[in-house]
Amino acid sequence: MKLLAGNAHPALAKAIAHYIGDELADVQISRFPDGEIFVKIVDNIRGQDVFIIQPTCYPPNETIMEMLIMIDACKRASAARITPVIPFYGYGRQDRKDQPRVPITAKLVANLLVAAGADRIVAMDFHAQQIQGFFDIPVDHLFAAPVIVKHLRQRDLKDLVVVSPDPGGLKMAYAYANMLGTGLAIVGKQRKSATEVEAINVVGEVEGRHVLLVDDLTTTAGTLVSAAKLLKQRGALSIKAAVTHCLLTEQGMDRLKDSPIAELITTDSIPQRVVDGFPVTVLSVAELIGEAILRVHNNQSVTSLFRV
Repeated sequence: MKLLAGNAHPALAKAIAHYIGDELADVQISRFPDGEIFVKIVDNIRGQDVFIIQPTCYPPNETIMEMLIMIDACKRASAARITPVIPFYGYGRQDRKDQPRVPITAKLVANLLVAAGADRIVAMDFHAQQIQGFFDIPVDHLFAAPVIVKHLRQRDLKDLVVVSPDPGGLKMAYAYANMLGTGLAIVGKQRKSATEVEAINVVGEVEGRHVLLVDDLTTTAGTLVSAAKLLKQRGALSIKAAVTHCLLTEQGMDRLKDSPIAELITTDSIPQRVVDGFPVTVLSVAELIGEAILRVHNNQSVTSLFRV
C-alpha cells in the first residue's frame, strides 16, 4: 500500500497515515510560472495499491485538478490500483437539473475522476446519496454520523429532538434520530438566492425540547440560522448544530455569532477556520477513513464502520 496526499489537507492525511501505521509517500507538487500544476511521485509505486487523500475543498478548482494530475501520474507509474480518498466531494451541490440550461457538476467531476484513471472511490457524506450512481466504478460511501453520535452520547443530552433544516436532509436526520433514540422534526424552507434562505414552517414537536440541527454541509450558514430562528420562535430550549463539512465564509461566521445556535459540531474533513466568539467543536474522522482504507486494501467489508 502507498498513501499519497495533495495540498488540500496535509494535517488530515498525516493523521490517517498515523492511524494506519504508515508514512505518506514523497510527492513533489509545484507550479509552473503560468500557474500550471506539476506533480512528481518520488517513491516507487509500481504494482502498489495507491490511495490519494485529497478533499476537494477551497479552492475547489485547484484541489480537483491537483488530484486528477496525481491520479494520472500514478496510472503512468504502473500503480496496480488507484483509489482517491475524498473526505469532501466538491461540486456535489449540483446533482440534478433543477433549472433550464444548468450543468450537473457532480456527474462531471465523477467522469473526470474515472477518465483520469481512478479504479475505486472512498468518500464521505456526499451532498446527495445518488452521486454514488454517477460512478461506473465501486464507491465506498462513509458517514460521519457514527463519529458525531459517539461524541453526543458522551454529553448525555436530555429531551433532545433531531431536526433537519430542509426536506433534502430528512434521511440524514432520521438516521441521527434512530442512533440517538430521539424524536424527529423538519423545517420547510424556501431559497431566495445562493446566500439567502427563508424558513417557513416546522413539522414536528420542538417546544420545550433541546434541538440538534443536522446537515451535511454549510457555507454561508443561511439554512441553519434561518431554521434556528424559527425553532427558537416555536419554543426550543436550546439549539446545537452538527454539520459534517463546514466550509464557513466570513458571512457564515457572522451569521452564526448572531444566531440562536449555541454550538457548532463538525469534522476535520476539510481544514477548519477558527471562529472567534463562537464555540466550534471539531471531531476527527482520521480513524474512520484510515480504517476504511485498511479494509479496502485487505478486501474486507466496511459495513461495520456505519455503526456507532
